[in-house]
Amino acid sequence: MEFRADLHCHSSISDGTKTPEEIVEIAKERGLSGLSITDHDSVAAYSDDLLDRARKAGIKLVTGVEFSCSFNGRNVHILGYNFQIDENMIAFCKRHELRRTQRNKAILNKLKKFNIDISEEELIQSTHSNVIGRPHIANIMLKKGYVETFAEAFQKYLGDDKCAYVKGDTFSVKETIDLIHSCSGVAILAHPHIIRRRRFVVEVLNVGLDGLEGYYSRMSSDIEKRWIDLAKQKNLLITGGSDFHGDIKPQIYLGCSFVTKDHFDALVNFHE
Repeated sequence: MEFRADLHCHSSISDGTKTPEEIVEIAKERGLSGLSITDHDSVAAYSDDLLDRARKAGIKLVTGVEFSCSFNGRNVHILGYNFQIDENMIAFCKRHELRRTQRNKAILNKLKKFNIDISEEELIQSTHSNVIGRPHIANIMLKKGYVETFAEAFQKYLGDDKCAYVKGDTFSVKETIDLIHSCSGVAILAHPHIIRRRRFVVEVLNVGLDGLEGYYSRMSSDIEKRWIDLAKQKNLLITGGSDFHGDIKPQIYLGCSFVTKDHFDALVNFHE
């Protein structure tokens, strides 16, 4: 059987709907050989139980996380892989949790100006996640009838530069890369097609990233080739994954985008 590894997915620890344990079972059903759960700004998925389940399922599990940060005023997402979960990593995730709490409060205050009333307590009680963000606010807006669809919440209110958008405090790309490297991890630029501008992507890569995400569920083969060629030119790692979120994005299933064994091994053995 062909070795396939999905290195980009989200659990209920952040903004997905499936628990980490459920994702391992889905990965097994899909015939995946490798997996990394890359929750936003959190490594809480990686419990001893998860590691044990992955072993029993015959799946090679690599630690993962997706950090939000900024570069020259633009939002950038950095994926961290194969790192040690030490005090520095946990402290950095806690700082992100505080950042999100402050940002959510500002978003809720903006929504009140449009007669959309959601309390902080209501937001916290709506999820078991400690990593609360715009998707959770959008879900409450949908449940309370303020919008007709989840997408409408972003299109009208929560999306970048929309009326209730709040940028909030952020961390730099360099600080994020340095943190991942300090934990013996690998730092990868997530979904470069969202940035679009090749020159900007190159500038970000030159800060010290180890690779970029060349395979992605919402990239056409032509666009994938563009970024894969760039990675090869710069002798960088190439990763990939579905960006699975469960029921929130049912059109994206676990394993619909993946890397093969050569890319997986290059990632795992990068520091050897």
